Amino acid sequence: MMITRRGCLASAVAAAALIAAGSALAEGAPFKMGLLVPGSVSEEGWNRIGFNALKGVEAELGAEVSYVELQQNPASFEKAFHDFASQGYNVILGHGFEFQDAALAVAPEYPDTVFLISSSYISEGNVIGLNTDTSQPFYLMGVIAAKTGKKAGLVGGMEIPPIKEAFEGFTNGVRSVAPDFPISEVYIGNFTDATATKEASLSLISQGADFVLPNASGATVGGFQAAAESGENVKTFSIFSDFTSVAPKNILGLYIADYARGVIRIVGDIKNGKKPTTNVEFGLKDADVMQFTYNDQAANPVTENVRKYVDEVKAKIAAGEIKTRQK
Repeated sequence: MMITRRGCLASAVAAAALIAAGSALAEGAPFKMGLLVPGSVSEEGWNRIGFNALKGVEAELGAEVSYVELQQNPASFEKAFHDFASQGYNVILGHGFEFQDAALAVAPEYPDTVFLISSSYISEGNVIGLNTDTSQPFYLMGVIAAKTGKKAGLVGGMEIPPIKEAFEGFTNGVRSVAPDFPISEVYIGNFTDATATKEASLSLISQGADFVLPNASGATVGGFQAAAESGENVKTFSIFSDFTSVAPKNILGLYIADYARGVIRIVGDIKNGKKPTTNVEFGLKDADVMQFTYNDQAANPVTENVRKYVDEVKAKIAAGEIKTRQK
């Protein structure tokens, strides 16, 4: 059983001490974590990343875990949070910015549960945002696009902050190399329709884009399919998971977020009674979380000179010398 405020009325000092230890478990009680994902965990990409984090917590922290796959329905988000919290789950991860409002609505009813929200900057009570600053690796992709291409096309799922921030990073990376480099940006309005991502990407390619970058969660694969069908001169970058098999000649490299490592670190702290007091942000400085590599089997692989330049930029971003987006 968890320590609650009800048992902390002896003194203000005692109350503060017990609340600080509020996430510590009573002897013998299981530590439990739940996960909400906006789609299927069977798909490579964003949802799989959340699932891998959950399984990492199970394996490394000995937690009891469970997850639910949801569509874009805010009412179902609140119900899922209620269901987990009412069953005594200690931590619930809403894997995406879209879960933030539902968490804020439900969290006050369950003060002993920590609600973590991926791709969020929230820090209100027991609702804490975990953000992987994708503007940083996307900035590097922008540098590569400007040095290897003629025009870029960006295809997003929904126009929400995490997608816009990633594309802002890409654009800033491009502008750092070639201020007049043309960039087109479109959104398909969802995170599930891979056909829509493919059609949008093909449209941008027909308009002259030779570097396309899809960022649409479960629908992302459509952009890589479009690149593969458009010839080896169309370049792209695999994001979040390894899609190289879809477009092996087009994908110049991979940005993989080992989000599990960061989540395990934070959840481990919570299990030990140390809840984050601010939102948590992972970046290129966190080498265990962010991995940026190249595909030497691409038809037009990134040259050594460009790689050397990108490494220099990467080091400056990690050191805080280059800001990849407005905060």
